[in-house]
Amino acid sequence: MQTSKPKIRLFVQAPLAENAIVGLPADQAHYLKHVMRRKQGDLIALFNGEDGEWSAHIDGLGKGWASLAIQDQLCPQTPEPDIWLCFAPIKRTRIDFLVEKATELGVSRLQPVMTQFTNSTRINYHRMTARCIEAAEQCERLSVPAVQEAVTLRQLLDNWPDDRLLLFCDERQGAEGLVDVAAGNRGSPVAFLIGPEGGFSDDERTMLLSLPNSHSISLGPRILRAETAAFAALGAWQALIR
Repeated sequence: MQTSKPKIRLFVQAPLAENAIVGLPADQAHYLKHVMRRKQGDLIALFNGEDGEWSAHIDGLGKGWASLAIQDQLCPQTPEPDIWLCFAPIKRTRIDFLVEKATELGVSRLQPVMTQFTNSTRINYHRMTARCIEAAEQCERLSVPAVQEAVTLRQLLDNWPDDRLLLFCDERQGAEGLVDVAAGNRGSPVAFLIGPEGGFSDDERTMLLSLPNSHSISLGPRILRAETAAFAALGAWQALIR
């Protein structure tokens, strides 16, 4: 395997294998030619979430198109954390930040959830997916989180997998410490649920706690913004289960 890595990484949908030719869509061709000033023969890295990361050289580059010739596998596809982030939608600039950092922290699925106190209902799924791809390219992940269509909290719970922990962040007294939950659930698939700025209603807490694998968790004595709570929970969980 080749040891040095190209500085530019791109996520593609095509299968990756030695000697294959991959065509790029117009936006990625524009990025290579006009933003990064790359030319025919230059090396870049490609990944698709399934076949690992590969080096490729630019075989052809024109107006609105590019073709890449695959060379060597830089690293194989490896297992990644199975962590979902479910969250009540927030304002656009803050959701951009949340999506970017959640991708860097290894989240495998992003699930918007409409709750009783959710105050932002407009979701740009294309923008969310683009942010995920950009973040994955930058942080050297080998996959991109799946962006799901929004569901209500009831729909989320009605279809919850039996084997997946649901940890919802709750500022009320009586919530469990994340250290205690992590100690008994190493290796379990997990999801974090971050509520809106107004928190969860009493009825929603009752619904959540009725789920067998659900835990109300505390992230400390302060009231955190939604995106801060997400980063704190994701970072702490992965440190605890190592």
